[in-house]
Amino acid sequence: MRIVIAEDDTLLREGLSLVLRGEGFDVVAATADPETFLVAVAEHRPDLAVVDVRMPPTHTDEGIKAAVAARRAHPELAVVVLSAYVEQSFATDLLADGAERVGYLLKERVGRVEAFVEALQRVADGGTAIDPEVIAQLFAQKRSGDPLERLTVREREVLSVMAEGLGNAAIGQRLHITDNAVHKHIRNIFMKLDLAPDDHTDRRVAAVLRYLDGSSGSPS
Repeated sequence: MRIVIAEDDTLLREGLSLVLRGEGFDVVAATADPETFLVAVAEHRPDLAVVDVRMPPTHTDEGIKAAVAARRAHPELAVVVLSAYVEQSFATDLLADGAERVGYLLKERVGRVEAFVEALQRVADGGTAIDPEVIAQLFAQKRSGDPLERLTVREREVLSVMAEGLGNAAIGQRLHITDNAVHKHIRNIFMKLDLAPDDHTDRRVAAVLRYLDGSSGSPS
């Protein structure tokens, strides 16, 4: 897998490059600012980009803007955004054009190499990887009248794990429930979120987006 990194912190940028190369990935470019990152994506056409949310010159949202711009210019590009702490508005910005091949992880996850690499691979394969802490805070900050309030505690648990990007078997393993129970909970989630029985994969994506969008109006 060919990867471009965008991270202005030299130690983290070099550390990411070293870790990923050690795991067998081909890091074709490691950049320190949004402009260089976009040039590298256009030049190398990587499979995946790993991008810091906050980058020069203002260290506010340049990274997320660059990630969104890269996805729009290269729709086949998978993107994993790294943030020092939860900023759910940035997560929804990244997912605005669709939840496929998108990840939003806290930087602390990078040190857990096996889980980090698994998340990168899942995103590159067309899935989603949303940090569990982001998911927890979105549920905690949901607004009154949100359709998510219709869900039971177990259904919320299933949806939160689904939002991380895990499939049915992995959801069952994580929550220690049977495959049949997972299917039942997912059917209930679709029904309670008013998602019509169309394509199953699209409904999973729609449920995750509904889940994320449900709290996007809350303060960070």
